[in-house]
Amino acid sequence: MDFLQALRDSGTQYAFYLRRQDHPPCFETNSERFSAASLIKVPILLAWLHLERQGDVSRAEWCHLDDEPQVQGAGFAWAMTTRRLTYHDVLLMMITTSDNLCTNLVIRRLGIERLNRVFQANLGLTDTVLQRKLMDFEARARGLDNWISPTDCIRLFDLIRSLKPDERQWVDRILSLNQDDRLLKRNFNPDAVTFCHKTGSIPGVLHDWGYTSETDVFLLMQGIQDERAALELFEAAGELALGTPMA
Repeated sequence: MDFLQALRDSGTQYAFYLRRQDHPPCFETNSERFSAASLIKVPILLAWLHLERQGDVSRAEWCHLDDEPQVQGAGFAWAMTTRRLTYHDVLLMMITTSDNLCTNLVIRRLGIERLNRVFQANLGLTDTVLQRKLMDFEARARGLDNWISPTDCIRLFDLIRSLKPDERQWVDRILSLNQDDRLLKRNFNPDAVTFCHKTGSIPGVLHDWGYTSETDVFLLMQGIQDERAALELFEAAGELALGTPMA
């Protein structure tokens, strides 16, 4: 299968990046701006760590799950009987189950304006923009969305590599626990490969961004009309990340 040609023929906006250890990267895109979907949760996580380093927040703080409207979608915090968690666990659920309530609680704690300042000024994510909370359909109807670019997705790898060792260990652990395995991870053997990654999906949009000890990879797609065909492309991209030669 000529993966890149199939991607070009998909009729979607796409961005594909693959960098294997000791090999030059492969990077191809036909769009510079993507609706971030739940991929926005990775910049939010890194912004939290930046502010925690400054002493502004702490993962040990307590969070009330009832401080935000009980949105559903991804995750299940809205259904839990325990209503107080540390932000450590809120951030954990934001990534591992892509919990939208937990994400909105983190956004509430940090503030949309401050998050955007950190993205731009401190993390160097010049095209990443947070305009609304998750599951805020009214805001989306007004044209507000959360955005990311392929170049910012490449920068995310560098940002994670630059973390302090204890931060890196924590981020690796929670990204490796992501429960969504239907995109790049479809054919990964979890006993053989540790894949640290974050997915995102809303109607017409599928993203998966992640890394192993030897590979950085992401595939972003939007404007999807045929989701089954898109899933086949993610499967092929995942196989490339595992070392299958590129046609």
